[in-house]
Amino acid sequence: MQQPQPGDYIDIHVHGGKPDQGIFILESLMAHEEKLPAVKPGVAYTFGIHPWFLNKDNHDKHILSVEKIVRLPFIIAVGEAGFDRLRGPSAELQRMTFEEQVMISEEIKKPVIIHCVRGWDELLSVQKRLKPKMPWLVHGFRGNPELAGQLLLKGMYLSFWFEFVLRPESAGLLRALPTDRIFLETDGADVDIRNIYKKVANDLNMADDELKTAILKNYNTFFNHKAL
Repeated sequence: MQQPQPGDYIDIHVHGGKPDQGIFILESLMAHEEKLPAVKPGVAYTFGIHPWFLNKDNHDKHILSVEKIVRLPFIIAVGEAGFDRLRGPSAELQRMTFEEQVMISEEIKKPVIIHCVRGWDELLSVQKRLKPKMPWLVHGFRGNPELAGQLLLKGMYLSFWFEFVLRPESAGLLRALPTDRIFLETDGADVDIRNIYKKVANDLNMADDELKTAILKNYNTFFNHKAL
């Protein structure tokens, strides 16, 4: 199993990314893509059903695929999975499929990476009802402090949308949150994760190395790895 090393920049959510010297990436594979790359240095993987590419005709096939593939050792989380009110199938199909992936996560004891667009009520409702033991990470977060607080109270972690976190106005939210619940990402966009770390470290009045150490600790906690 590939793991980040001390001093690495961790890009917690990537599509089609390539690792670089000193950068560890978590590549998000989606069931509809039907691809499973070979193990390579500097990369770990998640696998799940993205709500954009879900429909009633492919649901059964994709769930079977998730059931099988997430058990592989280099797949370290289920997802991205979740809710999107702007795109995708019915709310009911999204909810059912998300719950199925949560149950798989609980069975295999791997955490969940979440996509959520205007579906916070649904997400919190499922979390309240299922009471999962495995941790959840909301990727691409760009909400307000009140929403962030709600998610943190439920034990979730947050990774920030790269465009949002690079804006000056994100500094207030960053300073209001505990650093032991945050991650950073590029989502596969043409942006350097090192620049994101630099901006966030400056907002938090931390050195880059301090932020890297904090996020590595979060990674090891979230994925239940022993500290390196």
